[in-house]
Amino acid sequence: MKHLHSGKVRDLYETDDGLLLMVASDRISAFDHVLTPGIPDKGVILTQLSLWWFEQLADVVPNHVVSTDVPAEFAGRAVLCRRLRMVPVECVARGYLTGSGLADYRREGVVSGVSLPAGLTDGSQLPEAIFTPSTKAPIGQHDQPMTYDQVVEEVGADVAERLRRITLDVYVRGAEIARERGIILADTKIELGWDADGGLVLGDEVLTPDSSRFWPLDEWRPGRPQPSFDKQFVRDWLTSPESGWDRSSDEPPPPLPDEIVERTRQRYVEAYERLTGRVFRG
Repeated sequence: MKHLHSGKVRDLYETDDGLLLMVASDRISAFDHVLTPGIPDKGVILTQLSLWWFEQLADVVPNHVVSTDVPAEFAGRAVLCRRLRMVPVECVARGYLTGSGLADYRREGVVSGVSLPAGLTDGSQLPEAIFTPSTKAPIGQHDQPMTYDQVVEEVGADVAERLRRITLDVYVRGAEIARERGIILADTKIELGWDADGGLVLGDEVLTPDSSRFWPLDEWRPGRPQPSFDKQFVRDWLTSPESGWDRSSDEPPPPLPDEIVERTRQRYVEAYERLTGRVFRG
């Protein structure tokens, strides 16, 4: 196989018959940095959870998966998929206010051009889910919020509307299923691309702890940072005095302590098991 690209988490290869082999590593990233060490079993969890979600979303949007019959050394953490021409927009849906969306709201009362009611706080549920796209920045650079009008300028009115509709449909379906399992889906990012026939197809991963914020429903308390089943735990440690890292500096983040690595792994495993109802065996 021909190696094509390595991203923050995934490695991409081309097979002899023109398919793509997408391999999820155990690497973890935060604040546009790839951290060390990785999180054991993370790549397997991301792949298996995405495959489960692709099944739940099959009537919402087609996906890029062709087969899970992959070389033995990649078993469990890789899929064979169709080549897509990726949409040049990060498609994000938010049902709750937190993270960068909260920061934008506090400054202007607006997130990606969408005006929100006054009085919202960290963890507030929004009146309805909103489409909050952003640019796709190269590794090491920051994605920038986009308004819907800017998406229209980038891809045209018809495609922009389809991106918004698909993103919100994926979020709503995911949020409904997660809530039945005692989990709040606060927000999520999806990747869409055009296949050879010109159809919009869901690619990469979907509704995983890397691409979404998952909160335990019974511990949800607006007005504070929420406990989570995602890599927010790692972000919180990096920005704490304990890490000693200055995010505004040019220095890379410090290595993750063993305790943070293990507790992060536990959160990924719990997210997988609570959502799918399956036992993760590693």
